[in-house]
Amino acid sequence: MHGGERFIRSALIDDKVIAALEALCELAPLHNPGALSGIRAARKILGETVPMVAAFDTSFHHTIAEPVATYAIPYELSQKHRIRRYGFHGIAHQYDVARYAELNGKQAAEINIVTLHLGNGCSASAIRNGQSIDTSMGFTPLEGLVMGTRSGDMDPALVSYLARKENVDAAEVESWLNKRSGLLGLSGRSNDMRELTAAYNTDPRARLAIDVFCYRARKYVGAYFAVLEGAAEALIFSGGIGENSTLVRREICRGMEWCGLTLDENTNAKVAGRDGRISARNSKRQIFVIHTDEEALIARDVAAVIGIS
Repeated sequence: MHGGERFIRSALIDDKVIAALEALCELAPLHNPGALSGIRAARKILGETVPMVAAFDTSFHHTIAEPVATYAIPYELSQKHRIRRYGFHGIAHQYDVARYAELNGKQAAEINIVTLHLGNGCSASAIRNGQSIDTSMGFTPLEGLVMGTRSGDMDPALVSYLARKENVDAAEVESWLNKRSGLLGLSGRSNDMRELTAAYNTDPRARLAIDVFCYRARKYVGAYFAVLEGAAEALIFSGGIGENSTLVRREICRGMEWCGLTLDENTNAKVAGRDGRISARNSKRQIFVIHTDEEALIARDVAAVIGIS
């Protein structure tokens, strides 16, 4: 998951890489230790002569400029503790760029788009010339969009406020923000968008959860169209929710005609779990659904790193 500042692309695994991954566990304690266990188990079974490659969810976002990656906290603390916007879901966003380019007969370096990867975890990215220039997840995957059980953006003072009010420590509040918030926390019933969609017209809290989810995503789309300074040619939906929820796509695109995004309601209702254009014929910018295949992109990286054509 996390390559820190060192791994800006996929890397051939050796003892030095393993040591570096161990050092990064404090930045991704829920993910990197499990990946390391898998690496060690595979090495034990297959032997160290069988090449293995590490692909990183953070690598794609290393093109983000320093002013975008920097948090407005004391600079010395940022440097001391390696605090910056790392971004995640990079493999998914990179695949979306490559697949959109392929579908439109272009090179990835020509692509200027906004991508929305919506699943249990959610993130948005602004892509210029095929490269990430901004993304909603930050130092951790908690920042940004509303997710299945994660809060996304919030006032950071809420952590100490809730800790005082509920007589718990900050770690407990952080756990709530990661595991009890988002769609689950708002609806009080589920983090599964399918269940919430089914209850959209009958359960006020299910409706609220979806409305908050879509509003946050729409706000980021507008912000990233501004970041791209009018150059964005398309909005991409991917991930389990993005690929399958016609309701979510409709609500996110509602009222976005001002920036050239007009949804075709009939086509939107028919496209699920597959690639397809869902924008209207008169839409100034395209709206696409892309079935993300992260495994394919990882496989290509592995082949490139170990020299298989």
